[in-house]
Amino acid sequence: MDMDFTGDLVSFDAELLQLSEVSPLALKSNPYLAQELFEQWLSLPETSRLVKSLINDAKAGVPLNVPGNASSPNASSSNSIPSMFPAGSAPPLSPRSSSGSPRITKQRAGPSSLGSPLKVLSEPVKELIPQFYFQNGRPPPKELKERCLFRINQFFYGRTDGLQMNEFKAVTKEICKLPSFFSTVLFRKIDVNCTGFVTRDAFVDFWVNGNLLTLDVATQIFTIMKQPDRRYLIQDDFKPVLRELLATHPGLEFLQSTPEFQERYAETVIYRIFYYINRAGNGHLTLRELKRGNLITAMQHADEEEDINKVLRYFSYEHFYVIYCKFWELDTDHDFLIDKENLIRYGNHALTYRIVDRIFSQIPRKFTSTVEGKMGYEDFVYFIMAEEDKSSEPSLEYWFKCIDLDGNGVITRNEMQFFYEEQLHRMECMAQEPVLFEDILCQIVDMIGPENESYFTLRDMRASKLSGSVFNILFNLNKFMAFETRDPFLIRQERENPTLTEWDRFAHREYIRLSMEEDVEEASNGSAEVWDESLEAPF
Repeated sequence: MDMDFTGDLVSFDAELLQLSEVSPLALKSNPYLAQELFEQWLSLPETSRLVKSLINDAKAGVPLNVPGNASSPNASSSNSIPSMFPAGSAPPLSPRSSSGSPRITKQRAGPSSLGSPLKVLSEPVKELIPQFYFQNGRPPPKELKERCLFRINQFFYGRTDGLQMNEFKAVTKEICKLPSFFSTVLFRKIDVNCTGFVTRDAFVDFWVNGNLLTLDVATQIFTIMKQPDRRYLIQDDFKPVLRELLATHPGLEFLQSTPEFQERYAETVIYRIFYYINRAGNGHLTLRELKRGNLITAMQHADEEEDINKVLRYFSYEHFYVIYCKFWELDTDHDFLIDKENLIRYGNHALTYRIVDRIFSQIPRKFTSTVEGKMGYEDFVYFIMAEEDKSSEPSLEYWFKCIDLDGNGVITRNEMQFFYEEQLHRMECMAQEPVLFEDILCQIVDMIGPENESYFTLRDMRASKLSGSVFNILFNLNKFMAFETRDPFLIRQERENPTLTEWDRFAHREYIRLSMEEDVEEASNGSAEVWDESLEAPF
């Protein structure tokens, strides 16, 4: 195809070249057509002069005045790109419709990418990601901060020297929304120099600027109680809180005349807290464990309830009374230590010797007592909580470790039989109809429903509501017989109060029994005193 390329090119822009429309399929079938046209255009003398002029302008820093740009107001016909077709010889355009051709609807928003040899790249847009991690807690919103500062100003108004410890309880309760018995701990946390005063600025710096205002209650309490160099709580961290509770709670006023029992009460509460919440059992209570437990709810309940015995979780004085009296009954020499012979008498000799041996081998839990072969008061608290509420997870772990003789994480048929043999022997001595182990094993499998019937895992035990009864079958004869007889009175009690745990019911029964025994003893002592006086009275 011979063609003469003379005249001026208007532009190499696809819309300004007076070429007939070429379909994409035609370009695919003849890919060299566009290249051939471009080479012919580039060989024209006018094109060479134009390119050199643009290069010189770019080197001199002159703003580019792109010729052939229809949108540029400076574009002129003298600088236009030479046309590839002679004047008047351009092929006719295809018929256009007012709506169908994209060449009509397309709006030219700026210079063509082909009209300028230099292309300016736009800077990438930087997306700002808001801060989502704050090492010391998220700063409070402006409205919340202003509202809190207004309340703080009310409490500290006219107190330029600050508030003393006995005046700080209202701040703890009203502003911090914490239990009132945390006021002393919070006061000392802020008053690091022990001046005896907490100023407004010191409190704002600790509570507001320290971002404690926006933290949840568990994190607030954890931050206030823990020592600066630790990331966990220990038992000693709870003692100041319990001391203030004993000093201020109306339900514990009667203990103020007996400091030794105040100390025992505080110890018992702390042991119960760590028994249930410190699942790692290492004495280091972490923030995660604190959040997963129900201690914060119990503390708030204790602060609102005047009758401390209604706070069944951790703080009930009746529960402490039962634990302490049970320990005192077994500790015959009152050296505050218990040996095997003492523990075997627990529950009217309910436990087997084999299970007591496992307890004193310290398999389920290492003793805190420093005397070999002796169990201390803290060890006894863990034992009695595990023994009297086998539905709780700490109890299941405690007794599972006892039965798992080889410590491989599963309880086998032989391990169960080892403990049940003594139970069987005791039933025979008591003239009870013995139940063969094979029958018991079938019953246990039905009760637990393990994934594999050849052994039992801790996961199997946790999944069943009858796991506690299984342990009773193996080593607690009294509870085993009670389970077999199914006392309808106890069953009705459980249905009437489904929120009470096995420990709650046990503690309630024992407290009534112990209090009745004490009343009888006091009455007998009183009658003796009256009798003695009558003997001494003159006739």
